[in-house]
Amino acid sequence: MNILGISASAAAGRPDVTIDVLAIAGGGGTGINFAGGGGAGGLVHSASQTFKGSQTYTVTVGAPGAASSSASGTSESLSGTNSNVTGTGLSLTAAVGGGGGGLRFGTGQGGTSAIGAGGGSAGGTAYDGGGTSFATGTSGQGSNGGASLVGGGVDGTGGGGGATQNGYDGTNVVAGAGGDGSSAYSSWGSATSSGENISGTYWFAGGGAGCGNGATSTGGKGGGGDTDVAGDANTGGGGGGRQPNSGSGKAGGSGIVLLRISGSYNASATTGSPTRHETGGFTYYKFTGTGSITI
Repeated sequence: MNILGISASAAAGRPDVTIDVLAIAGGGGTGINFAGGGGAGGLVHSASQTFKGSQTYTVTVGAPGAASSSASGTSESLSGTNSNVTGTGLSLTAAVGGGGGGLRFGTGQGGTSAIGAGGGSAGGTAYDGGGTSFATGTSGQGSNGGASLVGGGVDGTGGGGGATQNGYDGTNVVAGAGGDGSSAYSSWGSATSSGENISGTYWFAGGGAGCGNGATSTGGKGGGGDTDVAGDANTGGGGGGRQPNSGSGKAGGSGIVLLRISGSYNASATTGSPTRHETGGFTYYKFTGTGSITI
């Protein structure tokens, strides 16, 4: 109900606020013994959302997918978790956690042997992954994992998918690189010191690299881990796959949620220790862990 053009919630207290939401889920982790790269966490931008005055909203930041010291089990167990904002009047699409990298003696999306888990972006296929088989990402959030087109040589595994690019296939010559993430929200990253800064451009949600016998590769732009390297924290990047049959694979990168409000704005209250940034005509709240914001 409106009273003289003022919403009911505004009449009762603080006014409603229009907020743009950028949610990036946790990236997928990896195992050992020719593991595929982890997929990036899903990336979802929800523009012009109405947050009701005096109401409290829960901000969930996705955790990274775990690192495993095994080459068996399910790649889903290595997937990251979702990021989202929930509360009165909101019905946002959750950013889906990145798919775990394929496990050589395990199963992945749909129970298929050795491929990665589906997710925001999918994990790459491990060695012995059935030639051209690969896992698929979530439409509108990420990309597919790379296959492992092996036939001797380095026995390369597939890279994890990134926000804008499929993971690269591993071959008998190369380990698959991780797919690149997105720089579409570089201005958000610059304003809040978030994402992977590459020559002044800020990237989110890159896929993790695959691996090979004596071969390494690079993670995708946006925090994707290189071979045997974890994804970057608070980018949603996937972890890099590990070739040796020992030690541990690598975790994905945790997610992040950014809220952007036009002009100068101060929330009534927050939890979870978000940081506030005011620049370029906008106010940003940066959540690197789960918390809440009261409008």
